[in-house]
Amino acid sequence: MLLYFFITCFSFFFFKSLPLEPLPSWASEVRLLSLWFWKELFLFPYFGSFRNTLFKACISTRIPSKMSMKKMALICNGKLEQQQHQQAEDDEISEVSVLDLPELALECILEKLPPKGLCSMAGVCTSLRQRCLSDHLWERHMKQKWGKIIGPAAYREWQFHIASRNDFGTCKQGKQKGLMRLLSIVWPPSWIRPKDDCNIFIKQRSSLPVDSIMSWYLALETGRFWFPAQVYNRENGHVGFMLSCYDADLSYDPRKDTFQARYPPHGRRATAIENGVPWERLRAPPADTSPHDLHISDCLNELRPGDHIEIQWRRNKEFPYGWWYGVVGHLESCDGNENYCRCHNSDTVVLEFHQYTRGSRWRYTMINRKEHREEGNEADGFYGGIRKLNSKEEISRWKQLWPTEVLE
Repeated sequence: MLLYFFITCFSFFFFKSLPLEPLPSWASEVRLLSLWFWKELFLFPYFGSFRNTLFKACISTRIPSKMSMKKMALICNGKLEQQQHQQAEDDEISEVSVLDLPELALECILEKLPPKGLCSMAGVCTSLRQRCLSDHLWERHMKQKWGKIIGPAAYREWQFHIASRNDFGTCKQGKQKGLMRLLSIVWPPSWIRPKDDCNIFIKQRSSLPVDSIMSWYLALETGRFWFPAQVYNRENGHVGFMLSCYDADLSYDPRKDTFQARYPPHGRRATAIENGVPWERLRAPPADTSPHDLHISDCLNELRPGDHIEIQWRRNKEFPYGWWYGVVGHLESCDGNENYCRCHNSDTVVLEFHQYTRGSRWRYTMINRKEHREEGNEADGFYGGIRKLNSKEEISRWKQLWPTEVLE
C-alpha cells in the first residue's frame, strides 16, 4: 500500500513540474490506476455492503410486473379494513370492566374479598365505592372477627360516639358559618370562596358515613375506638383475680394483634392499665348489666349439684362487680349419691370454688335460693347475681384458664 501511495504522489508532483505538453499514453493509465486504488481502498467495502442490502430489500419488496395497480389497491384496502376491524375488536375488549359483570357475579366477588380488598376496591370508582360500603358486606367481617368480644354495651358506646361526632360537626359548622359571615364584612366574597378544584377534591376525598358498619369496623381495627368488654384473669393473671372476669375498656393494637385494657378504679385505687392482652382472654359481657349493678338471677330454682355457674363478687361496696367461676355442691347432710340426693329441693344452695384449697375461706359460700340478693360482709366480700352456664364453650374457656397451682 505504501508503494501505491508513493507512486501516486510521485506522479502528481512529477506531472505538475513538467511543462504543459501533451502527455504520453502511459500517463493517463497511471492516473486511472491511482483513482482505482483509492476507490477500492476506501469505498469498496461500504459500497459492497450497501449494494447487498439494497438488493435484498428489492427482492423482499418486489412486486410482480403482471399485477395491476387496481388489484394492488384492492389488496391494500382489504388489509386496511381487516386491521381496522381487528383494532375495533381490541378496543371493545379493552373497554370491558368489572362493572360489566352480572349483578349476582359482582356481588359474589365482593363477598369473597377480605376487608383490605374491599377498602381497595372502594377507591376505584363511585359505583364500586357505594357497593363496597354496603352494611351487609361488612356485617359478616364484623361478626367473624369482633363478634365474640362486642356486645350491647359496646354497641351503645359506638352510638354515643356517633352522636357526639355529629353534634361536634354541627357545632363546628355553625362556628365556621359565623366566621364566614364575619370575614365577608372585611373581605370580598371572591377572596373567601374556595376554588372549584378544591370542591371537587373534597368530594372525592369525602369521609365514610359515620353510622356505617364499615366505619365501625375500621375504628375498631385501627384502635381509635375504645369499647367495653370483659377480661379473664385480669392484670396478667394476678393471683387475686384467678378464674375471674372483669369489665374494662379495650383498644386494639393492630401491629401486635393484642389489646390494651383500662380497668376502672377500685375504691381508692387508680385506674389499672394492662398491655398485650390476647384475644383468648377477652369476651363480650354475657349479661347486659353494669359492673356496679346487681344482676337479677333467673336460674336459682334450676340449680342442682354439678351445675357450672358464674357469680358476681366485689371486695366492698366501692368496688365494681367481677364474675367468678364456680360449681354447685352438695349440702353437708348429703353424701353425694345421685339416687338419694335432694339438694335441689333445699332453699340453701352451696357454691364451691375449687381453685382454692380446702379450708380456705374462699372455698365455699351458701346462698338462699328464694331470697338471694346480695350477701356478704366487709371481711369476705359481697356475692351478687348468679348465671348458670349452659354452654360447653363457656365452661371449656374457664377450664383452660385454670391455675397451675391451687390457691390459698
